[in-house]
Amino acid sequence: MSDRPCIFSFFAGSGFLDLGFEASGFNIVYVNEIFPPFMAAYAYSRQVLNLPLPKYGYHHGEAGDITQLFEGLQIQHLQELVQDCRKSNDIVGFIGGPPCPDFSIGGKNKGRSGDNGRLSASYVELICRNIPDFFLFENVKGLWRTAKHRLFFESLKQQLVEAGYILTERLINAIEYGVPQDRERIILIGFQNNFIKDIGIEIGSEKLLSEEAFPWNNYILYPQENVFAYPWQKCNPFQENSITSCPDGIPQELTVEYWFRKNNVLKHPNAENCFQPRAGITRFAAIDEGDDSKKSFKRLHRWRYSPTACYGNNEVHLHPYKIRRISVAEALAIQSLPENFVLPDNMSLTNMFKTIGNGVPYLASKALGQTITSFLGVGVKNAVNISNFTTA
Repeated sequence: MSDRPCIFSFFAGSGFLDLGFEASGFNIVYVNEIFPPFMAAYAYSRQVLNLPLPKYGYHHGEAGDITQLFEGLQIQHLQELVQDCRKSNDIVGFIGGPPCPDFSIGGKNKGRSGDNGRLSASYVELICRNIPDFFLFENVKGLWRTAKHRLFFESLKQQLVEAGYILTERLINAIEYGVPQDRERIILIGFQNNFIKDIGIEIGSEKLLSEEAFPWNNYILYPQENVFAYPWQKCNPFQENSITSCPDGIPQELTVEYWFRKNNVLKHPNAENCFQPRAGITRFAAIDEGDDSKKSFKRLHRWRYSPTACYGNNEVHLHPYKIRRISVAEALAIQSLPENFVLPDNMSLTNMFKTIGNGVPYLASKALGQTITSFLGVGVKNAVNISNFTTA
């Protein structure tokens, strides 16, 4: 038996969640993504990082396409792969974050009836049909906080409980894990009841794991009640190419500028991937450093964390001290990706920013993976150190 738990990844995007799980001791064996450009970027980034191919390969759209989801051939194929994986592995898990605009407070708000909303139900159906030992489900806080969406979320949870899962959930913020970004997401994790008993974990008769029973706090570096109490910089008049030093009293490692320097963004392969405005340069210069009060045209503050990395729906994030939008390299840094993570040059700028904004921040992903291994008592001696991989 293998001592690295195996992961089947759905709605994988360009692989941020998967990288975090790999770095925390899991083995990604199956990757499924609906949108071909994201899948191509996933495969490219792994090639650059010299990471191995997933054992069962890349799969375009099978699990996410509503019209094809229950066609017998594909469902049977996935079931066969899961069964094959169980022959040589003790633990099999599913992870995924179905596309979420239909639940986003700032998005389409169509909920369960939207095309993307139905994908959440499809993912839960996949879990219930294949019964992995555990699963992770990630989505926007609107699914958890908006009354009509919450009813849908509770119905999904009930379906999972009826399939034998014991659940635990938390509204996380990526900044808790060292990501320079204020980004809230709901995380739902479930473990098969029989699996929990087999590995000797006592959980009582409840269908939900309490925060005491599941180690949600083990890998939190910056508790929210502390991190938002620091004397963060507000707004300063914009001054092109200005130089200022980090003020005292704040954790520098949670600032945009720290990550820009850490990832050497001006020399990064994606440094030149940036939208060039046809007009509006005057408007760009008129916005104060740190003024992120508007829906669009938010200027980041170099000595503060970023608002949620969301680059669609005309949401424009401006560089703190340059008259331009942030680059792809800078957006990757804000998502806490390692310096050597690269998106392919032949990917459109729109798709680059879309996949970055959709991704689970790398350090948050890694911490979630570590939290699960801690609960399961699985060692991480075989974890992949992503940042040690040299670029090809």
